[in-house]
Amino acid sequence: MTDLNPKTTIRILTTGGTIEKSYCESEGTLKNRASIIRDGLIASLRLPYTHLELESVLNKDSLEMDDSDRMQVCSAIAATAEAGDPIVILHGTDTMAVTAEYCYQQMGTPKVPVVFTGAMKPMGFIDSDARQNVTEALLTARLMEPGFYIAFHNRVFRIPGARKNLETGTFEAV
Repeated sequence: MTDLNPKTTIRILTTGGTIEKSYCESEGTLKNRASIIRDGLIASLRLPYTHLELESVLNKDSLEMDDSDRMQVCSAIAATAEAGDPIVILHGTDTMAVTAEYCYQQMGTPKVPVVFTGAMKPMGFIDSDARQNVTEALLTARLMEPGFYIAFHNRVFRIPGARKNLETGTFEAV
């Protein structure tokens, strides 16, 4: 009988984006500062069969990212994939599909599943979709074959072939 739940390591690379924005009371601003994923979200998940390794690559709003930032993400994916573990990328939704396609064009099919996800509302908001999307991305990373994907709002999209739909506030196949 095959064990469907072996202990798995998943490597999370953070890049900033809405999912990691936090409110600063003294400034009255909502922006990317230090990564808040480990203490704010990862610590609250019950994952007895999953060991998470977290690394911050960037801490930017995705609208501020350029191709040099995307190359930095690609380099981090390539280096991290050497360990042979699935990867989840936390990324701003506005240019998530652009970065995922850029990485696909630069790297082809990676050695492991690489799953991009993010949130429409910051993790600290009561109606944030961050926890749902991260949890779904972690499961997607365990189940998919090597390749690039976006996991968002209970759907999985293969890259290339996805985009953000600004009218519906989610992703769709193209």
